[in-house]
Amino acid sequence: MFYNEKVWAAVDMDTQEKVYILPKMANRHGLIAGATGTGKTITLKVLAESFSDMGVPVFLSDVKGDLAGMILPGVDSENMQNRIARFGLTPAGFQYEAYPTQFWDIDGKKGLPLRTTISEFGPTLLGRLLGLTQLQTDILTIIFRIADEENLLLLDTKDLRAMVQYVAENNKKYSSEYGNMATASLNAILRSVVALETAGGDTFFGEPAIDIADFLRTNSVGRGMINILDAESTIQNPLIYSTFMLFMLSELFEQMPEVGDPEKPKMVFFFDEAHLLFNGAPKALIEKIEQVVKLIRSKGIGVYFITQNPSDIPDAVLAQLGHKVEHALHAYTPSEEKKVKAAAASFRVNPSFDTIEALQSLGTGEALISFLDRDGKPEVVRRCAVLPPASRMGTIDETARLAAIVSSDLCGKYDETIDRDSAYEFLKRLTDEATANAARAAEEAEAAKLAEKEAKEQAKLAEKEALAKARAEEKAKKDQERIVKSVGRTTAGTLGREVGGAVGKSFMGSFGKRVGGNVGAALGRGILDTLFGK
Repeated sequence: MFYNEKVWAAVDMDTQEKVYILPKMANRHGLIAGATGTGKTITLKVLAESFSDMGVPVFLSDVKGDLAGMILPGVDSENMQNRIARFGLTPAGFQYEAYPTQFWDIDGKKGLPLRTTISEFGPTLLGRLLGLTQLQTDILTIIFRIADEENLLLLDTKDLRAMVQYVAENNKKYSSEYGNMATASLNAILRSVVALETAGGDTFFGEPAIDIADFLRTNSVGRGMINILDAESTIQNPLIYSTFMLFMLSELFEQMPEVGDPEKPKMVFFFDEAHLLFNGAPKALIEKIEQVVKLIRSKGIGVYFITQNPSDIPDAVLAQLGHKVEHALHAYTPSEEKKVKAAAASFRVNPSFDTIEALQSLGTGEALISFLDRDGKPEVVRRCAVLPPASRMGTIDETARLAAIVSSDLCGKYDETIDRDSAYEFLKRLTDEATANAARAAEEAEAAKLAEKEAKEQAKLAEKEALAKARAEEKAKKDQERIVKSVGRTTAGTLGREVGGAVGKSFMGSFGKRVGGNVGAALGRGILDTLFGK
């Protein structure tokens, strides 16, 4: 409850004093811890409602569906009447109220779709989401750098998949500049991207990306918007849930301007099931979380972690949490006893009770509380009863949820996915062009090969025809010579015979004529052979 310009969260059960968070100290972060069923959700709702009343926007995750009731006023009951009476609240001082609420959902089913781009998500968080080793994450960082230097936009998972394939195909070229990138590591990254797409993680990456300014709104009367991320399905994959929440925190850190110590926070971020953030996280990532938590308060952002046991939070982060609300812890084993003692030791001692004993004997809705005073120092721990929330407890029906989504002034802004020209499209064109060029070159080579073959065949045919022609000419020549010789011999023989016969007759009579004719014919043929050859 926002009361006297302060966040009234509880009442000291011993002194009946009101226990407040001072607005100026609200960005010093906080912790809400306790076993299941001890009242953590109630405390979260009371603080979220108070910040909203203060005009401070809130972001929280609803992992069980029981925070959605904040869009409706609470319902009166005997139990609520008893609690109201216990705190001395009057009808004028306490009223059931609905709060300005905006529903979000990574899947886009129970709220406005939450998206971001691969580039904005970055290689470090993406490496964690993909379950990569440190070496593979380093290679992924190189891939991001190559994409940046070559002006290739990484917007969605198909962009990333195409980029990994492109680097793998040109590994030799890039390894000479950026160092060796093992083919096995590139293949492992590619398989992880495909696995993420198959698991539905691709719905989170794309455009339009979330505008952080849409988390920082107030309604018409100045109340801070309570942004509720429906995480009932997302929590089934703890890695996706915790990585997304860390991304949101990182985005706030990177985009919000420095404001120092404002009179009240710019926004308060509640991180439910916070232990998931640190489970299995590599050292580099935990160091990044520590840095963000340490520095984000100067951006006016308060971060409140909700978990079962304070030991779920690394000491370096726990040391940054100034406001502590610890509900009952149970100790059934020596290990649990050790955790209870450690939790009790984190408080400033109150001499009026034993902190360890009190921590184990608290009832539902009761907690040990220590907030920061005006000087930023932790107050002495108090045994307190947390105020009741003004909004409805429990879940809501889908009709009420849908009505809240449709009536939002952001309705429609994130509904339609935009698929801009990015790395996938560019590399596809590059591949298609290379394929077309290769096909064209192959066609040209085949055409040249065919032309060469045809030319050789034509040359062979021409050579064959020339040879046949030459042979025909040679034959014709020989035939002609043969005819000439034959005619010449016949003519020469006849002439020789007639001349020889005439000469022989004149000298020897008829016998001389026959002998002279034969001699004359032989002589005529001899002369012809001499002239033309045989």
